[in-house]
Amino acid sequence: FPRYLARVTDTEATDTENPNLNYGIVVDCGSSGSRIFVYCWPRHNGNPHDLLDIKQMRDRNRKPVVMKIKPGISEFASSPEKVSDYISPLLSFAAEHVPRAKHKETPLYILCTAGMRILPESQQKAILEDLLTDIPVQFDFLFSDSHAEVISGKQEGVYAWIGINFVLGRFEHTDDEEEAMVEVHIPGSEHQESIFRKRTVGILDMGGVSTQIAYEVPKTVSFASSQQEEVAKNLLAEFNLGCDAHQTEHVYRVYVATFLGFGGNAARQRYEDSLFASTVLKNRLLGRHTGLSSDSPLLDPCLPLDAQDEIQQNGQTLYLRGTGDFPLCRELIQPFMNKTNETQTSLNGVYQPAVPFQNSEFYGFSEFYYCTEDVLRMGGDYNAAKFTKAAKDYCATKWSVLRERFDRGLYASHADLHRLKYQCFKSAWMYEVFHSGFSFPVSYSNLKTALQVYDKEVQWTLGAILYRTRFLPLRDIQQENFRGSHSHWRSFSFVYNHYLFFACFLVVLLSILLYLLRLRRIHRRMLRLGSSPSLWIEEGLPPQKMAGPL
Repeated sequence: FPRYLARVTDTEATDTENPNLNYGIVVDCGSSGSRIFVYCWPRHNGNPHDLLDIKQMRDRNRKPVVMKIKPGISEFASSPEKVSDYISPLLSFAAEHVPRAKHKETPLYILCTAGMRILPESQQKAILEDLLTDIPVQFDFLFSDSHAEVISGKQEGVYAWIGINFVLGRFEHTDDEEEAMVEVHIPGSEHQESIFRKRTVGILDMGGVSTQIAYEVPKTVSFASSQQEEVAKNLLAEFNLGCDAHQTEHVYRVYVATFLGFGGNAARQRYEDSLFASTVLKNRLLGRHTGLSSDSPLLDPCLPLDAQDEIQQNGQTLYLRGTGDFPLCRELIQPFMNKTNETQTSLNGVYQPAVPFQNSEFYGFSEFYYCTEDVLRMGGDYNAAKFTKAAKDYCATKWSVLRERFDRGLYASHADLHRLKYQCFKSAWMYEVFHSGFSFPVSYSNLKTALQVYDKEVQWTLGAILYRTRFLPLRDIQQENFRGSHSHWRSFSFVYNHYLFFACFLVVLLSILLYLLRLRRIHRRMLRLGSSPSLWIEEGLPPQKMAGPL
């Protein structure tokens, strides 16, 4: 019920009149554009075991406070002096929504991803320098040198993992015996200290270009070789989400790996390049003309039955016709996994620590969801046997029938003809990446494919703001403890200050009286010396000088 209640309150308009509400801003500078997200959270509850209750800010119409602009920030590599003007509309948008009185205490983070990573370091530095110089002049947000940076793919993956698990409530403490728990060896613990806490979820995200996996590694890992250990250092992240660095209950060890070229579209391109090269070579060696005309097309098992496609390279066209053979398609794309014989490895032979399949849970996003839901209509809980059957049936269905179903609106509203044509290939690719690449058994039943979590899209920026503000609760707790331990001072501070004032006043008055008494003594002494000086003094005239020798 509390989790359901949180889902309901998350959709309400943010109460900007609440003085106890804090705000934070994250700008995601991606390759195709930049988006700004405004988050808010109430004051910390004082329990050092709990994290900040961060939510996305919503305007009066209950819509998330988000804005996007194009192009990507990397487009200004040759004119970095224009970057501040480019990003200014986003910050003005945020400034309109965050209460003016809160601007100076609202942290602003500008985090750049893929597009900026490929730029030379000098160009990255010039762009960031322009932001750090100009933004503080135009806006009052809390913006220091460390608040603008180019983050690595590893950081982005960690932030995404944090965001998903935060929304799912996996960082919360519970005594509920029905909750899935896991034994964790705290990283850095000298005596292999173990604790039991909520099981976190892993994430699988397959985009158009790359595929990423991130999950917690609860037990201490071992390595097959020193080289593998060296590689693992770049793939394992250890961090403390707690507000106190000395508290270890929120220390996590997370494996994050990104595989370029393993996204759905990039994989299809690699597959087509291979088809083209091998067909041209065979035609040359055997004197054939396969695929060189629509009358003698190359048969492609990864296209739906009788679907037609073309591959164009170097001024040549290769004509394809689908046979819709799902098992053969899977067999043909397995070599593209680039697996090795070394233990504990996945795609491209990259190190991957063991996944506790019996006690784990994963969420699959982007292509994992599109492949299962858009056409096959079976998103959600993943079942390998059912998915395989549905994909096999789809691939073997004639293209004309698929087109008819499409025209009748039987598929997802955003599914287009491109999705229909390459659904067979992408289904095979997703299946092979998951089961062959990442070595998940076909019996694995704890994968959920999803577009949203609790009816909302979770961005990595949520994880970023949570991670970067994690020490703020400690400051609030310390302030509360200080106020609490000194509450007796507040009860009589007003009276105390008045007593102090009167005491000081009496000291000054006494000093003046003593000074006057001393002057009186001096005056009497001078009267005893003679009447003339006293007469001059009484008349206010200076005493006459005695004539001295010339």
